[in-house]
Amino acid sequence: MRQIVAATGNAHKIQEIRAILDPLGIAVLGAAEAGGMPDVIEDGDSFAANAAKKAVEAARILNRCVLADDSGLEVFALGGEPGIYSARYAGEGGNDGRNVAKLLHRLEGETDRAARFVCVIALASPAGLVGTAEGEVRGRIIHQPKGGGGFGYDPVFVPEGFGQTFAELPGEVKNRLSHRGNALRNAVDGGLFARLPAAD
Repeated sequence: MRQIVAATGNAHKIQEIRAILDPLGIAVLGAAEAGGMPDVIEDGDSFAANAAKKAVEAARILNRCVLADDSGLEVFALGGEPGIYSARYAGEGGNDGRNVAKLLHRLEGETDRAARFVCVIALASPAGLVGTAEGEVRGRIIHQPKGGGGFGYDPVFVPEGFGQTFAELPGEVKNRLSHRGNALRNAVDGGLFARLPAAD
């Protein structure tokens, strides 16, 4: 079984990544299992730049194959906000609740509430970047948070074709629809995991 380290301290993300990659015979290690995770400054100007930087630096320091992602929400009426600043939309140290509150405040009186979640997955070996893959899911932002599941902006995002938010939908449904799930599947279909060096 291939092993890859997920360059995130977010337990929700690791759970989501494992649910998709485990059935494919790819074991996903968290930061603790990999002996810690280097702190990489995400100063890129795009999701792809941030994901690639995170994956390459972590793979070099850990001397392991690494999967990193950068993802966020883009609201079309807000010119793509919060975009790459999704996690810190309400300021450094901002939390999910404050980020969602700021988003809803910015959308007050706005009738066009179309949005998309975007995710770019980057894979790297200690030798460098293996490749990237992108995924998205489109939907709309509702007026009040609903549901107790998920994380981030999930309680206010309703995917196209559904009447419930990501925070209300069962985990397996969200994984099937989600931007991260789509990016991971695109990475698999694009042969990125097959290009990783085999584990010792």
